[in-house]
This record gives sequence, structure tokens and C-alpha cells, in this order.
Amino acid sequence: MAGGTARTMWERYEPVHDLVYFAPEARQAADRLGMRGFWMGYFALRAAPLGAVSPSVVTGSFYVFHPARVARALPDAWRYAAPEEVLAARGEAMDAAMIRLFGPDVTSSAELVEAADLAWEAAAAADIPGRVLAAANQALERPERPTVRLWQALTTLREHRGDGHVAVLVGLGLGPVEAMVLKAAAGESDGAFLRETRRWEPEDWAAAEAALRERGFLAEDGSLTRAGVAGRAHIEMRTDRAAERPWTALGAERTARLAELLEPLARTVEDSGLLPPGNPVGLTRRESARR
Repeated sequence: MAGGTARTMWERYEPVHDLVYFAPEARQAADRLGMRGFWMGYFALRAAPLGAVSPSVVTGSFYVFHPARVARALPDAWRYAAPEEVLAARGEAMDAAMIRLFGPDVTSSAELVEAADLAWEAAAAADIPGRVLAAANQALERPERPTVRLWQALTTLREHRGDGHVAVLVGLGLGPVEAMVLKAAAGESDGAFLRETRRWEPEDWAAAEAALRERGFLAEDGSLTRAGVAGRAHIEMRTDRAAERPWTALGAERTARLAELLEPLARTVEDSGLLPPGNPVGLTRRESARR
């Protein structure tokens, strides 16, 4: 697969996973649970597999959020709904979102069942030592509905990759804000959007830029230097390498089949307008294709 198997698969499963952030059904589900605003719903829906954890656990595992952003949502969210209730609600929301977006013919098809089962097998093979979010999601019971089974499997795979990415950043001594500055400088996300939504102050962003300039990664105009381009490529290469285990276990032929089955689903999400421009996920495949 062009770009490596792990990256190719991420480009196909990330848009489907992202429905939990951007589909209106997710916000509606959070509102019905009594969550106060988007961010309380976001943290509750994503952190629920961990149980009723404290803000510090989520700040550490999610990595890029200012502690104050998390503390405004947790632990208050667990007073409105227990993690078990949140998990049930997010499954219902993802089922509804996928039926609406992909259509009932697709979501009831043999192909979707096949994709769900292949993805579940890959997710079950993910190596979880040192990967808290992946481990918590992998431990959840296998959903009966293929839509929810597919979404949950892709979420386990996504968090597996994300946990590995955080480990790479920590190993290279790159903090949360420095990681976001690099992502923005690489053209994958909008810097102002990242800073504001993750609730960092302009001074935090400026300090991260200064640290990256001192490291030789960032030019005075905010663009990546040659060393910065190489450093960013190294981070992504190590992230991809750390995410290979599920696909090695699934095997090349069945991995390629899953990619084929996910492609139209990813394209539908990308073309739906749900993913905001400059979104923090860093998906640029569709934008590159349009150019």
C-alpha cells in the first residue's frame, strides 16, 4: 500500500471514527445524557472506556489538551451519566449516524458485516502494553450490530495508533504544544484552531515555537526548516511503524480487503462536510486529491 500499510489504513478508518466528534448524533446523545456543552460530551464519550477517571488521567492520555480544558468537563460529567451509560449512548449515536450518512442499504449489507468482522479481528490483535486508551477500548464487549462493531473496532485501532504516537513524542522530548505547532507548520491543521480548542494561551504557543526554533525545527516565519521536515517525517515514520501489529496479524490480503471496504465509507465522510477545515485530526488526503 502506498505510504505504508499503517498509514493507508489510518486514512481510511480515521474519518469513520471521527463521526463521534463531528456527527450531530454524537452531540445529541451527549445532550440527552445531560452533558453541559460540546467539550463535556467530547471528553465523556471518548474517555468512557477508561471508567470514571479523573481529569489528570485524561489530560495525560489525551496529551494535547490544557489541564484546565479537561477539568471543566471532568469529573462533573460522571455526575450526569455513568461511563456505562455513556458507552451505550455513543454506540446508539454511531449506529444512527452511520445509517443516516451511509444509507440503510450500505449499513445492512454483507460488505459492512465483512468490514466489521475484519476490523474487529485486527483490533483484537493490537498490542496494548503501554497503550491505555487502546487497552480500554479493546476490552469492551463485541457489539452485536455491525455498524457499532465496525465503529468500535476502528476506534480501538485509532486509539492504538494515537497511544503509539504519544509515546514517540514523549520519547523525542516533544511536549503537547510543540507537537501541535509542528502539526500546524506541516500544513496538517490550523494552528489557531488547535490552540484555541485545546485551550492553550498565546504565550504557551509562543514558548513552544521558541523551543522548536532552538531545536532547529522551525524557521522565524513559522515554517518548518529542512531539519523540521525531517524531524516531522521521523515522527510519522515511527508512529506508522508502531501501528503495524494489527495489520501484520490480519495479513496483507485481508488488510487490503478491509481497506477496499472502508474506502467508500471514508470518502462519504470526507465529502459530507462534517470534518471542519483545518481540523485537528490532520487528515489531508481529500484536500490533496482535490488540488
